[in-house]
Amino acid sequence: MIRQKVLVIDIETAPILAYVWDTRDQNIAVNQIVKDWSVIAWSAKWLGGKQQVYYDARASKDVSDDKALLQPIWDLLDTADIVIGQNSKGFDTGKLNARFMKHGMKPPSPYRHLDTYLIAKNSGKFTKNSLEYLAEYLGCKHTKLKHSKFPGQELWNECLKGNKAAWDEMKRYNINDVLVAEDIYEKLKAWVPDNAPDVYAGEAAQGCRVCGGKTQRRGSVMSRTGAKPRFHCQQCGRWQNGRTLRRIGGNND
Repeated sequence: MIRQKVLVIDIETAPILAYVWDTRDQNIAVNQIVKDWSVIAWSAKWLGGKQQVYYDARASKDVSDDKALLQPIWDLLDTADIVIGQNSKGFDTGKLNARFMKHGMKPPSPYRHLDTYLIAKNSGKFTKNSLEYLAEYLGCKHTKLKHSKFPGQELWNECLKGNKAAWDEMKRYNINDVLVAEDIYEKLKAWVPDNAPDVYAGEAAQGCRVCGGKTQRRGSVMSRTGAKPRFHCQQCGRWQNGRTLRRIGGNND
């Protein structure tokens, strides 16, 4: 079986600064925005690998100018077949694409998603689908860090002021979130639906398309096109279907 290149990512962005007239239920018009958001930090690693990459904007003269910061993650995305992250499909990659477009960068080569937030949401009824809750609930090796010196919004505020201690904490926070997302994926991978992108490309009879482990034939399942063999991974426990053996209204293969 062929193992795909799977990248685990997490990004951090600067907040949108705007003039507002109240603290609740605000509908912010474009002409109220003083300064738009930008990417200020990101971290990534290849699934199962040891080396982790981190970049931030602390050395930039203008934190909002993130073009140089974006090029290395563009290069990684351009190489990846699959991207993993907590809400990475709904937030991280969309935000990155918006900034790529802002700077006139071309689209990276296409990749597919294994979003841990969506896997959790669609496979079980958890009390919350947040990174922090899932890591604790599932007993992950890594759990979400607490902000030790700069709680909540203060961390972002201090980073934007150029506070080195705040940037150091942002680095620990960002790097750890990638490790947590990877751990959550490892806990949930057996529950990934059969139509999700395959980490291992090949027939289910050859091995598990999620972990590459040995599979065992366990009956068949009927689809709209016909009967498909069903396989059970002896390593991660995932169920997956093989290709159609007997087509409805046709001859056997």
